[in-house]
Amino acid sequence: MGRRRRRVDRADGAGALPEAIASLSRTLPGGPSPETFRRAKFDRPEAAPALWRLLFCVLSQLGVGGATASPAPEAQARWVKSELLSQGYPRQGLAQLPEDGSGGSRELLLALSWLLARQPLPERLLAQTHVQLGDEMPVCECDILASQGLPAPRAEADGPVDARHLQWLMGKLRFRWRTLMASQQEQCALLGKIHWYTRGCHSDRRLGHLSVAETELLRDPESGRQLLRRLESENARLEAALEWRHREVVFWPWMDTVLGACPPETPQPASVPRPCEFGAEELERQLRALQEELRAAVEARRAAWEARVGGRGLEWSVAQRATQEAVGQELVALRQAWERGGDLARAHGPCRLVRTEAGVPAGPGLQAAQVIRVLQSREACLEETLRQLQAQCQQQLARLAGALPSLIWILPPGR
Repeated sequence: MGRRRRRVDRADGAGALPEAIASLSRTLPGGPSPETFRRAKFDRPEAAPALWRLLFCVLSQLGVGGATASPAPEAQARWVKSELLSQGYPRQGLAQLPEDGSGGSRELLLALSWLLARQPLPERLLAQTHVQLGDEMPVCECDILASQGLPAPRAEADGPVDARHLQWLMGKLRFRWRTLMASQQEQCALLGKIHWYTRGCHSDRRLGHLSVAETELLRDPESGRQLLRRLESENARLEAALEWRHREVVFWPWMDTVLGACPPETPQPASVPRPCEFGAEELERQLRALQEELRAAVEARRAAWEARVGGRGLEWSVAQRATQEAVGQELVALRQAWERGGDLARAHGPCRLVRTEAGVPAGPGLQAAQVIRVLQSREACLEETLRQLQAQCQQQLARLAGALPSLIWILPPGR
């Protein structure tokens, strides 16, 4: 059986349940007390507001919906409902809960356990809120194996298109892009100055210089006490996460009793998903069934699309062939990239920025040369996509020029 199905002594399990819930609460932002969980099992209304706030804090820290401020309780409830349903929460009772926080604590407890079961929630929250001591930058090589390819052909707009409005939007986009690039360049220049002025000050010879946070500690001792409190808080959450992983085996049988106390829905509600609940043969059978269902859905959509665009003439046939060729090129590029890279792990996630001197052996981690190669590869992919889009625009302009021979089309310079 799975990790959450290990044998637990019943006598020890009854006493370990409050401790397991307490350790879970310490890993969550503003986690409620075990008494709130107990009241939620019996659907007590006084437990609902705390669980609404907890779900809002958890989902907002995961960054799934982009919520930054803390709105009113009614707005929090609407936002939590929207995010859970968009992630595939299976129970219909969530959408029927009152948004004023007057009830539904048992359903909210089930929603929280659903989030815990489908992902390592404490670990993700700790990764989102960890204390950064070094200057980091996000790097990801997972999506640059091949070019983005040609976009899917789209039908023309029904109404007229305001060219001046499109030009204004393009100008606004270019201005904001230049502003973003200038701010990033200024940030990199300031980081370079700090790294250069503090070279040789770090106790770790592989780093050689101080980061912005470490420089701030030297400038303001009070910030050091604040950093110490943040590190102590993070260590306490890490210890609580380890304790939760040791004690969670008594939490899931208790959640089975919570689910059993819920009235049945129509259709019958799915149980709280738990990994390692099925054997390999059962999982393989389910995967085959899902594959057949997906194939049937794809065939139905393809037939509907061909029936809708079949009468559009030669233009859509040419676009379809171009799309098929682009997909073939994508597959070839992915296969070549896999053969070159083998099974080596690709860089993903934040990496610390470290300035290295010429002739000095670099320390562990991702080097600047690797990041430059990643950016150059991504730039080449984007340039290829831009050329493909420009060719499509030229073909469209040629078609329009043929339809309106009395007009003179003058392409902009450099295009």
